[in-house]
Amino acid sequence: MVTQLTSSNQKDIIYPESDGQPMADNTKQFELIVLIKKNLDVLFDNDPNVFVAGDLLWYPVEGNNLIRRAPDVMVAFGRPKGDRGSYLQWREENIPPQVVFEILSPNNRAKEMIAKFKFYERYGVEEYYLYDPDTGELTGWLRSGDELAEIEQMIGWVSPRLSIRFELSDGELQIYRPDGGRFLSYVELAHEQEQAENRAKQAEARAEQAEAELQALHTLLQERGIHPDSM
Repeated sequence: MVTQLTSSNQKDIIYPESDGQPMADNTKQFELIVLIKKNLDVLFDNDPNVFVAGDLLWYPVEGNNLIRRAPDVMVAFGRPKGDRGSYLQWREENIPPQVVFEILSPNNRAKEMIAKFKFYERYGVEEYYLYDPDTGELTGWLRSGDELAEIEQMIGWVSPRLSIRFELSDGELQIYRPDGGRFLSYVELAHEQEQAENRAKQAEARAEQAEAELQALHTLLQERGIHPDSM
C-alpha cells in the first residue's frame, strides 16, 4: 500500500542544498567541469531561457528529498537563468534538465555510476555524456522512448540540443561550438582577449600612421602649389 503525502507534509519537507560531497576529487576533474559549464554559459548567454548549472542538486519528485542527484554539469532548456540553491523540478514547470555531463574521478564506483545512469534515464534526461579523463574514454547516451540508448560513435558527434561537437585529440576531450570554435579554458580565453586587444591597438596605430602620412603628403603638395582638394 502506498501512502500519499499530504500537501501540508510536503511543505514541511526540507530539500538540502548540499549532499556533503565535494564538487570534484582532483584538479583534472574540476578543470573539465568548469570548462564545460563556463563555455556553455557563454554559448547560451543571449538566451534567457537556458539554465546551466554545475554540481547543483536536482530533486525530481516533490515530497521526497532522498531522490536526488547533482550532475557535474546540467542544462535545462525552457527555464530562466538565475541563482538557485537546488533544482526543484516541480517549481520549474516540471521540466527536467535535458542534458547532463559527468566527469569521472578515481573515486567513482561502478555501482554509483549505474545508479546515476538509471536516475537520468528514469527522470527524463535526453542526453547524457560521460568522460573519463584518465583513460580518455568518452561515452554518450541519447533518449529513445523511455530509455537512454548508447551513441555508437561519439567522435564527431553533434549534440542535438546543444549543437556542440565532441572530439578526442590524443585521448583529450575537445568540444567545439556551433561556429567551429573550441571550448577554451579561462587562461586561453584571457590570452585570446589579450591578443584581440593587441590586434585592435596595432590596427589603430596603423590607421593613425596612415592618416599622418596622408596629411604629410597633403601638406607637401600644397607647398608646391598643388591643391589636391580642387582637383
